[in-house]
Amino acid sequence: MTERRAPREHRIGVISDTHGLVRPEALAALAGSELILHAGDVGGPEVLAALAAIAPVTAVRGNNDSGRWADGLPERTTVRVGDATLLMLHDVKELDLDPGEAALSAVVAGHSHRPAIREHGGVLYLNPGSAGPRRFKLPLSVARVIVRGAAVMAEIVEIGERGA
Repeated sequence: MTERRAPREHRIGVISDTHGLVRPEALAALAGSELILHAGDVGGPEVLAALAAIAPVTAVRGNNDSGRWADGLPERTTVRVGDATLLMLHDVKELDLDPGEAALSAVVAGHSHRPAIREHGGVLYLNPGSAGPRRFKLPLSVARVIVRGAAVMAEIVEIGERGA
């Protein structure tokens, strides 16, 4: 008799558009993550250092990330978690491949400051929104992702009062 084990569950924190601001509410929402993904517009190395105090960080460069510290950040990268492959880039409009054909489980992007989760063609598209300076009346948010095998599930977590 063969025994099948359920796939291990991985908890991933996702943040974007911090623009140099590390909110304590964002750090609290990401606590317990085994990996943190930053989808660009980091704003400075101190943001990555604060996140790395929680868990290892993988980050991509956003359109506002410049200078020597940002030179080492790729414009896009893939991350393998369990049996899932996640593609990270800052602006989803710069996606130049078919995620389904590329066997991606998820595409993670920021840039718009608008949190969103949608599924298309079996691929999860996630924008965690912005955790940095407030822009207009958009919410401040991060995302929590659970990966089980190749399955990726996400939730948006608001981290501040609307309009505050």
